[in-house]
Amino acid sequence: MGIQSIATVSKVSVKAGDSIDIPCLYNLEYKDNVKYLCKGKWWGTCTYVAQTNQPDNSKPFSISDDQTQSIFTVTIHNPQDDGTSYWCAIVKNHFDVKQRFELSVTTGMPSLHVDEQEITAFEGGSVTVKFHDENPKVTKWCRLVSSSSSIKCMSDQIGSIDGATVTINTSVSNVFTVTMSGLKTENSGWYWCDKGDLQMPVNITVTELTSTTSTTQTTSTTPTTSTTSTTISTSTATTLQTATQNASLFTSAEPPTVQPSFSTVIGTDGESLHDKNKSSTLVCILSTTLVLLLLVVPTAFFGWRMKKKRNKTKTEVPVITGSAEVERDPDVHYATIFHNPDTASQLKQNNIPEETVTYSTIVLNRSV
Repeated sequence: MGIQSIATVSKVSVKAGDSIDIPCLYNLEYKDNVKYLCKGKWWGTCTYVAQTNQPDNSKPFSISDDQTQSIFTVTIHNPQDDGTSYWCAIVKNHFDVKQRFELSVTTGMPSLHVDEQEITAFEGGSVTVKFHDENPKVTKWCRLVSSSSSIKCMSDQIGSIDGATVTINTSVSNVFTVTMSGLKTENSGWYWCDKGDLQMPVNITVTELTSTTSTTQTTSTTPTTSTTSTTISTSTATTLQTATQNASLFTSAEPPTVQPSFSTVIGTDGESLHDKNKSSTLVCILSTTLVLLLLVVPTAFFGWRMKKKRNKTKTEVPVITGSAEVERDPDVHYATIFHNPDTASQLKQNNIPEETVTYSTIVLNRSV
């Protein structure tokens, strides 16, 4: 379905205190024109609340223009007034072009709402969007197509939009589930769940997968080996979980092939690291044994020498000691002999022969 100037939702519902994004699709001829949001039931009396040439995101209203998609988006923060009308408008020479939509503000959860309006998916994967609907009836899934300035919708359970396979599931009570698979970057854009007089828009961004190759080298006493791994650059884990639950991250239809892994690593000279580690262990054991021998042998020899020296010192202790004294008379000699029985027993215990004992003879002068 083509548009004349601007296309947007007819009515949306939001909980008081939350915020909501409203997409406004325009013809390519208005690419460089100023876009704005006007608040009021009647066009002639509405009030400018946001415009692209004077952006101010600090206010309750903000606006942004994606000229590549030919869509400008208005955001209404913390709405309080129920049943208020707004206008998506574009400045033109004589008569501005505009399109009206109504905002319903509820105290509880709206009759038609979605958990997240901004959803990220990945190329080649899939994305599932769940809408909560209190009054289920015939519902359509639509896309704002910028290239043709038109709106594409489908209501069948299985169909396609711009090359992406679309599956609609209403088997769960009060839940309208849409799954898009085989995604491409061209499928990025604004979609909405359409119930006739009520819509809920969501913005799906399909991110291209990029692969990078990194090489890590490990340095050790063994031969250096290099490992090459391929990683996939993605956004945050939270975005990945929200984007797809059943996504296949491979663009090829063939299943991934798992290459066998081997525990033995081959060195640069063709010899396995296992054999080289074995040789290194043997060399280490032999070196340790040699060092121990060099330490033990000198220690044992030194101990033996010390023991021999102590035994020799003990054998030199005399068994019998004596002293001589000469009186005034030169013909008379007196001798005093001391016998040490402990030393004698030590000589016997040490097996010292009797030849080492000296005997002395005392001669007395008969004149005495």
